[in-house]
Amino acid sequence: MTPLPPERLKRISKRLALHLRHDPGGLGLSLEPGGWVGVEALLEAFSRKYFPLSREALEQAVRENDKQRFAFDDSGERIRANQGHSVPVDLGLEPQAPPEVLYHGTARHNLEQVLASGLKRMSRHHVHLSQDEETALKVGTRHGKPVLLRVRAREMHEAGHLFYRSANGVWLVDEVPPQWLEVL
Repeated sequence: MTPLPPERLKRISKRLALHLRHDPGGLGLSLEPGGWVGVEALLEAFSRKYFPLSREALEQAVRENDKQRFAFDDSGERIRANQGHSVPVDLGLEPQAPPEVLYHGTARHNLEQVLASGLKRMSRHHVHLSQDEETALKVGTRHGKPVLLRVRAREMHEAGHLFYRSANGVWLVDEVPPQWLEVL
């Protein structure tokens, strides 16, 4: 198969994110336990609603996604979004001890509110944290001029907060109260 151009991959990725994270019903799909959907059902539904999508094109879109948002199960017969869902789903992640610090990027216009009330999951299942500053800043840039926050994750964990790590390395937590945040 000829590799797909970047703009086509981006279009596929955006639609996968929409339907695997937020609106599976928009494709006539339901998320199975763990957030999984059958690959064949996804391909058929995708082709009905948007344009024909081959298994090879789907594999390329998953493989080349810059944030590794999607994953196939061990059999290769099911696919899911690794995190970021706004629909009810239990990804089956086990709590883990986080590193000493994690990072979160947000828009500067949100900073006052974040420092007053902490990081909230909003419409998502968890607050997303990065292990490196560069990734966090990139995320923060999507919503305006970014500001970088350091999260004292190990101390939070020792105080009883549960952390999870998704398949693509994003750290997840229910919330980050303001006392665990530092502006960099």
